[in-house]
Amino acid sequence: MSIRRLPEHLVNRIAAGEVVERPASALKELVENAVDSGAARITVRLGGGGIELIEVTDDGCGMTPAEMALALERHATSKLPDDAIDAVTTLGFRGEALPSIASVSRFTVESRPRGADGWSRTVDNGELVAEGPAALPPGTRVRVEGLFEKVPARRKFLRSTRSEYAACLDVVKRLAMARPEIGFSVEHDGRRVLSVQEGMDRIARVAALTDRDLAANSVGIDFEREGIVLGGVAGLPTFNRGVADHQYLFVNGRPVKDRLLTGAVRGAYAEMLARDRHPVVALFLDVPPDQVDVNVHPAKTEVRFRDPQLARGLIVSGLRRALDGAGHRSVQRPDAAVMGLWTSEVDRHPRESGGPSPAPASLLDEQRSWAPAFAGVTGGVHDRRASFIAPPQARAELAAEPVPAAISYPLGVARGQVARTYIVAEAEDGLVLVDQHAAHERLVLERMRRAVSSGGVASQALLLPEVVELDEPACDRLEARAGELAEFGLELERFGPRAILVRATPALLGKGDVIGLVTDIADELAAFDSALSLKEKLDHVAATMACHGSVRAGRVLSVAEMNALLREMEVTPHSGQCNHGRPTWVKLAHGDIEKLFGRK
Repeated sequence: MSIRRLPEHLVNRIAAGEVVERPASALKELVENAVDSGAARITVRLGGGGIELIEVTDDGCGMTPAEMALALERHATSKLPDDAIDAVTTLGFRGEALPSIASVSRFTVESRPRGADGWSRTVDNGELVAEGPAALPPGTRVRVEGLFEKVPARRKFLRSTRSEYAACLDVVKRLAMARPEIGFSVEHDGRRVLSVQEGMDRIARVAALTDRDLAANSVGIDFEREGIVLGGVAGLPTFNRGVADHQYLFVNGRPVKDRLLTGAVRGAYAEMLARDRHPVVALFLDVPPDQVDVNVHPAKTEVRFRDPQLARGLIVSGLRRALDGAGHRSVQRPDAAVMGLWTSEVDRHPRESGGPSPAPASLLDEQRSWAPAFAGVTGGVHDRRASFIAPPQARAELAAEPVPAAISYPLGVARGQVARTYIVAEAEDGLVLVDQHAAHERLVLERMRRAVSSGGVASQALLLPEVVELDEPACDRLEARAGELAEFGLELERFGPRAILVRATPALLGKGDVIGLVTDIADELAAFDSALSLKEKLDHVAATMACHGSVRAGRVLSVAEMNALLREMEVTPHSGQCNHGRPTWVKLAHGDIEKLFGRK
């Protein structure tokens, strides 16, 4: 076969295959152009998830008719004034986006520079079909209709309208985070779904686009090393999510997805988070242009550093310094059940009206330190304390049954608890240590599996339905799977564009963190293909529920509770590992113990 030159329209379609994978890809290129135009306000309108309509309007510098015609030619750009591609500071510079998009859609661009008239050009799948004067304010408006409509081989591979819309919204959010000085708004099918004002500070902008609670549960980052500046927002370790989709990385204002940077974030939080939890961060790296190559990917979503280890070390050090500076705020909060132990006695024995209030533990400790000083005072310190401390309370309990013999059970019988986390049991052939949270998590999961296979998990109605606020795509995912989630005992109902109403939770889980449970399930639904049913991904959803319903580390268990847990483990399949693959128990044989003490 002889070599031939490809026709221009085919060249553009091939380029479109590299640059325009889906509506979100086209939207990204158009919004980046609007940012580079010097706009102070950018408005996005979407129809059908961006498949039917993408419209981006800005108030930037605008284009003359001649510049508009040139912009629709391949490899024409205003963003490289010379050949110094290593010194580029704009988001886009290849000059492929507009002709590529115009080759697979009905593309209309209208623009007006300040002090001049407006002009319009319309290209239908690569062919110029109309041009002429246009009335619009200074700036540019680009309209993309029927993306891939005449390329059915490409269009049939697009995902659902909801999935494409979620991807488009994510693109705008990332670009809006990078440019807090620019105002952004997004409409989808005629409804406003996002609006942020220009001139916001970085932390406020990131919180507005992710989670409003982030501002109160994060630390700012400001760190510099060898000319590289790291800024941004780092969520406290206690403010975490079930998937890593809430990590936003930017290099010189460009949203990127880079394994090196993602690994650095994981390393910085390694000692503060469980392996199945992920931090919420937005990191902004400002790197000298000659230290980073942004021309390694057609869509400019990847970068290459001249000194990768410097960049990675900067992120790890910057994050750890910021989290260390937060002091106690960066430490995991005590479990609510543990804190409840301080008041459980008072709750069970309420004092009579008008009686003295019990003193807090810190005050009691302080009073004990006073005792020697008051030992010689008339009446003694105990008389003084009696005036403001409730008298000692006691209660009678049934005598405990004798502890069963260890020989009867493979996992032995409970002898105690260490660090409020590990059960110590004595078996016939050694000492068994059990991670109470990991073990109970597996037991709850296996119970849910049996319940689902038997027709569904029983639900427990909430006395007052709980409202969980999430972003719109997350609510869409939960609403679409509400019927399947009901089989797991979780009854949800849409409550406006950005909220879900929880009416019932799985009875197996008991009373727990409803907001955390629903948020984590929304993250799990985003992590796998929507074409798969929840039953096909049972472990992803059921394991998330089981984790929220299991006994937490830090809870004091009675001997009876510990033994009940051991007995259920002995008859439950897969109880040797938790839902995340970690062991639930380990055994130290008698021979190993004897070696430790030099008896062997």
